[in-house]
Amino acid sequence: MVRNFDPNELDLKEKLVVVNRVSKTVKGGRIARFAALMVVGDENGHVGYGLGKAAEVPEAIRKGIEDAKKNMIEVSMRDTTIPHQVLGQFGAGSVLLKPAAKGTGIIAGKTVRVVLELAGIKNIRSKCLRSNNPINVVKATFEGLKSLRTAEQVAKTRGISAEQLKG
Repeated sequence: MVRNFDPNELDLKEKLVVVNRVSKTVKGGRIARFAALMVVGDENGHVGYGLGKAAEVPEAIRKGIEDAKKNMIEVSMRDTTIPHQVLGQFGAGSVLLKPAAKGTGIIAGKTVRVVLELAGIKNIRSKCLRSNNPINVVKATFEGLKSLRTAEQVAKTRGISAEQLKG
């Protein structure tokens, strides 16, 4: 995927979605480690997610933020919502995203809400279908946001003007 922006030049905000405590049993006892799912975004159409794993929570969060900056995408938006309805799927997780009128707000569960807020989307309706595993839900939301296209983008790929596409 070609990016025309540099994550280091954006004013990024970061949010922790979930911290998983994982323990491994070895001969001497149990070893506890942590996995942190982070989402970063500039609230202006750029958003990314990352998973950091480490022996301590702050280190896992730092690694998650670094990973999120590497996995940034640009979201196609129309005003404060998305251009069309889309279903994002990843693994067992499915997320339905529907555009909404001004004043609706973000109608979404906490996991999807974090991604949409940091992407800069203000009015949207969403529904998590099937799995509610936070990692799969975030990845499914990103698959949905990646597949969004505005009328101008569709017209450009077809080699016609946006007016010809609409009328």
